Amino acid sequence: MSHGICPTCQQAGKSVETLTLKALIAVPLTELRAVEYHFCPTRDCSTVYFSADGLQSFGEAQLRERVYQKHPDDPNVFVCYCFRHTVKSIKQEPKAVVEAVTRGIKASLCACDIRNPQGSCCLGNVRKESV
Repeated sequence: MSHGICPTCQQAGKSVETLTLKALIAVPLTELRAVEYHFCPTRDCSTVYFSADGLQSFGEAQLRERVYQKHPDDPNVFVCYCFRHTVKSIKQEPKAVVEAVTRGIKASLCACDIRNPQGSCCLGNVRKESV
């Protein structure tokens, strides 16, 4: 059992809800198993999601979105999946984007749990790109 260790890069992954996978994988949902899944944020690793037992993994080619953590230097990759802000748009107007995302979150308009591949809020990533 891997218990959250990526079978490809041997780095720790982050537990994600099955709902996140259902929303983001572009393969038949019958391929999902009744096991815990994890997100691998390691930049140079081809795996994005893997099962806790290490028997199943999904790469970016099997997803509906490109993954920011895998391409942080790509100006066109989304950092914020709910409000569609890219690395480039954040660099162009960092303060305005951080404020806009914060307002959207406060207004309960985000769905990071299902739209963001990491399965959690993007604001930390947006702030990181804004400096």
